[in-house]
Amino acid sequence: MPEFPLTVSQAMQMRRSTRAFLPTPIPRPVLEEVFTTALRVPSNCNTQPWRAYVVSGEQKDALKQALIEEAGSGRPPNSDFAWDVKFVGEHRERQFGAAAALYGTTGVERHDRAARQRSLLRNWGFFDAPHAVFFTMERYLGMVGAVDLGIFAQGVSLLLAERGIASCFQGALGMYPGPARRLLALPEEVGILFGMSIGYADPEAPANRTCTERVGLDAAVCFVG
Repeated sequence: MPEFPLTVSQAMQMRRSTRAFLPTPIPRPVLEEVFTTALRVPSNCNTQPWRAYVVSGEQKDALKQALIEEAGSGRPPNSDFAWDVKFVGEHRERQFGAAAALYGTTGVERHDRAARQRSLLRNWGFFDAPHAVFFTMERYLGMVGAVDLGIFAQGVSLLLAERGIASCFQGALGMYPGPARRLLALPEEVGILFGMSIGYADPEAPANRTCTERVGLDAAVCFVG
C-alpha cells in the first residue's frame, strides 16, 4: 500500500468500488479529518446543501438487518428521489459489463437467481463494512442539490483513498430509505439520495479483484478550439 499522503492523481488511480471489507473500524479522528477536509469542495452559489450521516457500531448492525429484511421482502423500492432510470444503448452495455465482471470474479453463474439475489442483498449489508454513510439533502433542491452532493461524496471518497481506506458508492442505499430515515429521525422535507460503505478492504475477497473498464478520452471528452 502506498504511503500517505498520495497525490490526487494517485488517489484517483487507487480508488475502487470495494465490495468486501474487514471489520476493523476507522478511528473517529480520521473520519472527522476526512469529512472536515471534504467540506472544502464547491457547491452551487456556496449553498453547501449536504448533510452526511455516518452510522457505525451496534446502530449500524441493527440498520443492516432492517435494510436486508426490507430489500429482501419483494416490495418495490420507494426512494426519496427518482432512481428509476432504465439504461439504454451503450449505458446498458456498460451496466451489464460491470455486473458480468463482478459475477465473474465472485463465481456467480448468470442463471443462478438465488446466488445473484444473495449477491444483490450484500448492498444493504454494507458489504460488511464497519461504517455506512447516508448522504442527504432537502428534497426541493432536485438536480442542483444532487450535483453538489455528488461532488461532496467524491471528495470524501478520494480523501479516504488517500489514506488507504476503501469505499463503495451505493445508489442502493437510497432505494429503501425507511429504516435509515427512522434511525436518523429525518424530517419529511429531507431525503436520502444515496449512500456509501467505508472501511478497510479485505485483500483476500474475490469481489475486490473486480475491475471494470473505462472508456477512452476520445469517447468522453471533446476539445473545442
